[in-house]
Amino acid sequence: MLNDFFILMKQELVLLAILFILLIIKVGNDWSNERLLNVINALLLINVVAGFIMPAEGALFGDMFKTNGLITLEKNILNVGTLIISLQSYSWLKNHKHLSEFYMLMLSTLLGMFYMLSSGNLLMFYLGLELSSIPLAAMANFDLEKRKSSEAAIKFILSSAFSSGLLLFGVSLLYGTTGTLSFTEITPHLTNAPLQIFAFVLILAGFSFKISVVPFHFWTADVYEGSPVAVTSYLSVISKGAVLFVFVSILYTVFKPLADVWYNMLFLLSVLTIVIGNLFAIRQDNFKRFLAFSSIAQVGFILVGISGSSPLGTASVIYFVLIYIFSNLGAFGVVSIVSALTGKENISDYKAFYKTNPLLSWVLTIALFSLAGVPPTAGFFGKFFLLIAGAEQGNYVLISIAALNMVISFYYYLRIVKSIFMDPNEQPIEKLTVPWMPKLALFLCLAGIVVIGLWSTIYEYIYSLSIGL
Repeated sequence: MLNDFFILMKQELVLLAILFILLIIKVGNDWSNERLLNVINALLLINVVAGFIMPAEGALFGDMFKTNGLITLEKNILNVGTLIISLQSYSWLKNHKHLSEFYMLMLSTLLGMFYMLSSGNLLMFYLGLELSSIPLAAMANFDLEKRKSSEAAIKFILSSAFSSGLLLFGVSLLYGTTGTLSFTEITPHLTNAPLQIFAFVLILAGFSFKISVVPFHFWTADVYEGSPVAVTSYLSVISKGAVLFVFVSILYTVFKPLADVWYNMLFLLSVLTIVIGNLFAIRQDNFKRFLAFSSIAQVGFILVGISGSSPLGTASVIYFVLIYIFSNLGAFGVVSIVSALTGKENISDYKAFYKTNPLLSWVLTIALFSLAGVPPTAGFFGKFFLLIAGAEQGNYVLISIAALNMVISFYYYLRIVKSIFMDPNEQPIEKLTVPWMPKLALFLCLAGIVVIGLWSTIYEYIYSLSIGL
């Protein structure tokens, strides 16, 4: 039993060990930020490698905690994304006086996400959700001297508390009608009763807040803009990716008997999310607000894939989130470097950016192409598989709307590329000296954008794990 505990909870225990090491370093040593960053990134690399060693399948604590090949893969994806964000944030963090605290908060949220992914019980899921949400508010306020950062934290914690309240109310109603909190035991008790459907609506609303689905998206742009770029990156890809993984799992297993009900809801929400996200992205000048509405539109495409309600839907969502991590972090990586070294965060500041920073310009351009779904980048294949998964239900109206909005999204992504390469600017951003850690992170993002799209084995592996569930 003890061996099972250490093997099945290996990834959580490695994170706990890193947290304890950081606490000991904080209390007992007065290291420079640069030395501490080197140690932390080495520990995060060990965390990534450990995730791929000895994958196991099983359950603990009466099926409250479970793991399998697909869950292990999802955790590994989040680990890789966290390492890339850490590398990208070097220029910002090396001068920050609360470096250790930042990583303690970030790894605490990641630990909560891991428990959420491995939950086999609604109570376990909710505890993991709160552990992953509460430290994020403190991270959003990590630019302590900026008023916008404090506003972002307040807006995030209020919206998070409200969404958690809705979700918890839905969980309580579901428990009242089924008499259980176990995922496997809830499903046989679902009978399409009005109270059960109402409970599901509340749970869906709670999830929708977390992943910025329209009309539950109002907090997103303000929080993204006010938070430090590193935190915005984390919110955009790691936090959102973890909730999407759980959302797909719960819909396809726990709420499978209500599939006819939630399909219609997802149809409406996906159309609203894609259209509103695209329309508002066109109007933005601040890069972080732009990427906020871009991420909202991307969630709309993910909902299209989820609506397919098949193993192809599960595989396409996980595959797209993997691509989205590399694509979005490629864009955020350049924004992070420019923001840390110059303080500039507006799209208009990037006019003639290519003249002084050609390498960063190409990284940003390829990342934007991938987000837009331009072939042969990985983003094209990701959106293609999402649309194929959505077509499983035969609703070609939804697929047509999503495809048309892909064309619309080309406009606002290519507008930035035009600004970088073609718009004149008498005073472009000066040539930036990029440290090796952010350079490595940008290289990993570029490699991910190219390799994941062209190497079909990755998608086939994810699909094989999805079928095995």
